[in-house]
Amino acid sequence: MPAPKKYPDEIRERSVRLVLDLVEGEEQVNVTAACTRVGEQLGINRDTLRGWVKQVQIDQGVRVGTSTSERDRIRALEKENAELRRANAILRTASGFLRGGARPPQRQQVIDYIDAHRGRFGVEPICTVLAGSGVPIAPSSYYAARTRPPSARARRDEFLKVEIGRVFAENYRVYGADKIWAALNREGTRVARCTVERLMRELGIRGAVRGRTVRTTVVEHGAQRPADLVERRFRAPGPNRLWVADLTYLRTFSGWVYAAFVVDVYSRMVVGWQLARHLRTDLALDALEMALWRRELQQADISGLVHHSDRGVQYLAIRYTERLAEAGAVGSVGSRGDSYDNALAESFNGLFKTELIRPQGPWRGLDDLEIATLEYIDWFNHRRLHGELGMITPTEAEATYYRDHAPQQHAERAEPSLH
Repeated sequence: MPAPKKYPDEIRERSVRLVLDLVEGEEQVNVTAACTRVGEQLGINRDTLRGWVKQVQIDQGVRVGTSTSERDRIRALEKENAELRRANAILRTASGFLRGGARPPQRQQVIDYIDAHRGRFGVEPICTVLAGSGVPIAPSSYYAARTRPPSARARRDEFLKVEIGRVFAENYRVYGADKIWAALNREGTRVARCTVERLMRELGIRGAVRGRTVRTTVVEHGAQRPADLVERRFRAPGPNRLWVADLTYLRTFSGWVYAAFVVDVYSRMVVGWQLARHLRTDLALDALEMALWRRELQQADISGLVHHSDRGVQYLAIRYTERLAEAGAVGSVGSRGDSYDNALAESFNGLFKTELIRPQGPWRGLDDLEIATLEYIDWFNHRRLHGELGMITPTEAEATYYRDHAPQQHAERAEPSLH
């Protein structure tokens, strides 16, 4: 209901007519005196009445100025202009879900948007603009959604968001939708993959994305080298049948740190690793010694093992090849200048940098990097889910193999873990 006017239109018209009669009559009273007399009799302020008279004279063409009709038209244009500016501002702030090619927004997303901007634009104008842009929502629908209790789906989404955030944080913040979905289902939380993907998008989190990697291999051209026994077939019938090894380098505040890794192809388990400030043969040899020691500790048979690497001088060194021969392993070397011939080892190096080195850096030096690598390898072997293994861990892959193919005592072997 509009607010009551201070003076009714009938009073305004009568008072103006009386003033003009006095001014134009026989008495020839001036406008100020006429307004004073009529104002005192009707209880109207003299200046207010004089303004009414002036506007009537402008409308009649007696006085120069802006007529009432022109003033009303200007006000209407100003109001329309203000509404257009407001609509443009609403469209700009809602561009996140109104942009071309975007998915239709969910109802809760629209409700949250109105909550955030109702103080600036108002509920009804926002609803009007959104409806004109293909997102129909009535003010009554908004107020009903505000008072309605959360639905069962909304409550489950909130629960799943907490669980997704927990799994993401517990796994170096590198898991994507596939691995978070698999981890939740392994824990007994039944959820669809598309739901995990949707909630991750709402939480603003995403899995690690590999960047471009740089590889340096120092080749000794005159050295004798073993043949390539793998030929890019990175498959093995069981553990300790095929290992791949490679070196990589890491930047720290105190200088370069170099890392050597040995990976079992069957289970993707990192069986040996070492970090050092040099690229001498000892670096690769220490990683090999760790791998042999761990397998001997498990009483594993490594006779006939194929050890595959690139043509780096560390892997072609006499001490390295002799140690392989002592263990009953056979050396295998890829072709020159082709990273695909050692793709699985290169892939692990990329994972190592994507999941640990880049997001957790920068690093001070060898000491803190070595501790972090120890924890990462333990997580990688015992808790990280691997898509190539069917979303299980390397430890589980080897335990399953020994349970199905080896005597009972092999099934009881377990890789020591930090947890």
